[in-house]
Amino acid sequence: MIRRIPLLMVLGGALHGAVVYDRMAVIVGKRVIKSSDIGRDLRVTAFLNREQLSFNADARRKAADRLIEQTILRGEITSGGYRGASEDDADAMLDKLRQERFAGSDTRLRTAVARYGLTEEELRAQLLWQLTVLRFIDERFRNGVIVTDQDVRSYYDQHLADLKREYGRNSSFEALEPKIRASIEGERINANFAESMEQARKRIRIRYLQGAFE
Repeated sequence: MIRRIPLLMVLGGALHGAVVYDRMAVIVGKRVIKSSDIGRDLRVTAFLNREQLSFNADARRKAADRLIEQTILRGEITSGGYRGASEDDADAMLDKLRQERFAGSDTRLRTAVARYGLTEEELRAQLLWQLTVLRFIDERFRNGVIVTDQDVRSYYDQHLADLKREYGRNSSFEALEPKIRASIEGERINANFAESMEQARKRIRIRYLQGAFE
């Protein structure tokens, strides 16, 4: 089966808003991740994934890990001079979500995000960040990825049975070649990105503060 490359795990929250109670949870280099950041990440991630909201210790630690990667990414995007996504792109993505999940209704969208303790503007900010990360990954890692014709043919031959089950009559090499090439390219881009993030985490000091995930 041709693998669908999912949105990367790092595309969770880091939104801004007022809080009643807050405290530092993680220090990444000279930057701070607060308890409120973790809470918003959990809310927006659960909303986008259509999952039940959970604030247990395991969920909070996973959210903190996503935010650590985001913090590193923000530094790389800024220092590298990479362009962020446009406001128009974020509006288009929000409108697409509104159409696909809420039949184009502003009221239904606002009601749904409110159930997760979010606002439409916070959701829009998150979509803008997601698009910025995807743009950065594409600009930073795509140029170094080469997929040869032999790579595509080998993948096709090795997965032919699965491809036939999935695509039936449309499973000829000629029909599937573009999809296979894109799938291999996506896997390699993601692998290069993951390796880069692993190395970046080793270069920066990360401190988890006591009681952050209680």
